[in-house]
Amino acid sequence: MIALLRQLAEALLAIALAPLLAGWVAQCRAWLQNRSAPSLLQPYRTLRKLFHKDAVLAEQASPLFRITPYVVFGTMMLAAAIIPSVTTDVPFARVADAIALVGLFATARVFMALAAMDIGTAFGTLGARREMMVGFLAEPALLMVLFNAFLMYGSTALPTVVHDALAFDTHGLLLRPSLAFAGVAFVMVLLAENGRIPIDNPTTHLELTMIHEAMLLEYSARHLALMEWASWLKLFNYACIGFALFAPWGIALHADTASPLLLALALLVLKLTVAGAVLAVIETVSAKLRVFRAPEFLSMAFLLAVLGILVHLLLRS
Repeated sequence: MIALLRQLAEALLAIALAPLLAGWVAQCRAWLQNRSAPSLLQPYRTLRKLFHKDAVLAEQASPLFRITPYVVFGTMMLAAAIIPSVTTDVPFARVADAIALVGLFATARVFMALAAMDIGTAFGTLGARREMMVGFLAEPALLMVLFNAFLMYGSTALPTVVHDALAFDTHGLLLRPSLAFAGVAFVMVLLAENGRIPIDNPTTHLELTMIHEAMLLEYSARHLALMEWASWLKLFNYACIGFALFAPWGIALHADTASPLLLALALLVLKLTVAGAVLAVIETVSAKLRVFRAPEFLSMAFLLAVLGILVHLLLRS
């Protein structure tokens, strides 16, 4: 029972912190662009406003269109329960591996694409096709990044990867070229999968350049709130996957007492703060690529991840 409560607490923590991360990234972007920054709590206010509105559905909307927000939000919440963000001593993290995470992300993407095409609008179909193109190229790159860690630590379970990575660090901080290549590839995949610049602009209002936002044009009220919340939760999940693979310091290996959990929570907030600022810098100094340049960007991420695997196999480093 205690383990299940700990699992529920970690999932609720992810749900609560995801909008805060999105607000922090938006705030950093505004500061870097010399604009007035929105409040850090603006995402929460947006959710509150949307949940108090009445939903408007198109006449052609099928049950698939109605259930998609709940499915997408549920898959992101389940992914957050699998990823060891605060502690590895949670039931879901021990029974599911990182390959299951890729499947959850793919499930959410398929439902979003089908719902976007369900209404039959031009922009929804356009966004769905672009999203599937990005996903088709991003998923192999993500798998290659994960295989880097799997070959190095001998397991596809993220808790085991965290355990072995922390054990390795006790012998000294040594640079592993394979992880360096995988880290760069992971950042590129994170930008593409979460609709960030240079692949997509989450704040754009130009329909012809939209990818993720084009699939949400027909949603309103609670449905739009769930879809936006799910997108913020996806960004949070990707950040925590990156922490587990490349910066596992501070993740509690045992949750018997409160002090390791509190320290892990404080370090998680610190790492999210740094990651959000770095993401804002990347988006500020980068220009959005043309849609047909996205395959080149993700192909480079795939090649970097494969290069990391080759370096590990050849040099054992």
